[in-house]
Amino acid sequence: MSEKMYTTSEYLEKNPTWHVEDSLWKTKQILNIIERNKLQPSSICEVGCGAGEILNQMYLQMSDKVSFVGYEISHQAFELCQQRKKDRLQFHLKNSFQDNNVFFDIVLAIDVIEHVEDYFGFLRNIREKGQYKIFHIPLDISVQTVLRSSPILKGRQSVGHIHYFTKETALATLADIGYEILDYFYTAGSIDLPAKSFKSLLVKLPRKILYKLNKDMTARVLGGYSLIVLAK
Repeated sequence: MSEKMYTTSEYLEKNPTWHVEDSLWKTKQILNIIERNKLQPSSICEVGCGAGEILNQMYLQMSDKVSFVGYEISHQAFELCQQRKKDRLQFHLKNSFQDNNVFFDIVLAIDVIEHVEDYFGFLRNIREKGQYKIFHIPLDISVQTVLRSSPILKGRQSVGHIHYFTKETALATLADIGYEILDYFYTAGSIDLPAKSFKSLLVKLPRKILYKLNKDMTARVLGGYSLIVLAK
């Protein structure tokens, strides 16, 4: 799996909505971590913005003094972005690293690093692009995904996940590169969003009950969670 999946029509063919239906939920997680850390940004960038709906939702819900910029390498996703552009919401069909002189209050990388071949290089590069960085990282490694193996392989083929994380390895990766972790929490897309299969529906209730008892153990054993991280 490589960048080719996104620069050709392959990703769009496998994911025709480009996950727009999940964007409002992801926006809520982003706004939550911004608000609970009392950040007041005037400029926000999203690297790998897909169809641009997360930035669009943030545009609709945040102050009219905030400007938004999205970067995307997929021509198909960029075409979807054009439906959402506004005076304070702009999109670029290029890698954000090509803009050497830009700097933002917040840089978003939402469900991105698991797709990037050289994710260490990617993380080093975006450190220079903003004061704060917000990551959303799926935690694909759990006891049940390792035992079954099919969820990991399915994610590899359908959405291009080529790196796999637990909470501990995700945070350790950021720390190894020199990020200062300011805040993080689990997000529960497997509970909050509509189930995509009958098996996912069956495990919703156990995940919800056990999560109230032990968050780390539930994420580690049953999976279905992601991590949102605020870093500098």
